[in-house]
Amino acid sequence: MARQIVFRQVERPRGKRAEENLDWFFNSLGIGEGRDVDQVAQRILVVLLSHQVSGNGVPVERISRDLDVSSSRINHHIRNLVDAGVVYRHKRQIHLRGNSLQSMVQELRNDALRVLDDIEATAAELDRSFGIEE
Repeated sequence: MARQIVFRQVERPRGKRAEENLDWFFNSLGIGEGRDVDQVAQRILVVLLSHQVSGNGVPVERISRDLDVSSSRINHHIRNLVDAGVVYRHKRQIHLRGNSLQSMVQELRNDALRVLDDIEATAAELDRSFGIEE
C-alpha cells in the first residue's frame, strides 16, 4: 500500500486560539490544502475528534449529515485521509488513527521512520554498488 506522509514546516501562530492551532496542525500535515477550498478534510477530522469520547467510529452517513456534504464527497476525502495515514475504516466506521491527535502524530512518526530506514538501507546498497563506502 502506498502512503503519502506529508510534513510541512509552517510558522506556528502566535495566538493560543484552538482554531488557529488546529488550522496550523492540519496545514503542517498537508491536510485540506489544494482543491479542498471548503476544508472538508479538516472538518471531517473535527467531527471524528468530537466523537472520540465515545470511543466509537463514525459512519460516513453521520459525517455527511453533520457537515451537510454529500456522502460521495465525504468518501473522496476519507480515501485521501486513509492514504495519508490519519484515519482508518473498520466495519463501515471511520476512526481517527491512534484515537487522539497526539497518538496519531506518534504513529505517523513511526511510519516516517520506517520509510526512512528502508530508504537509508537502499541508499547504502546503492552506494556500495557504485564503490562508495562510508
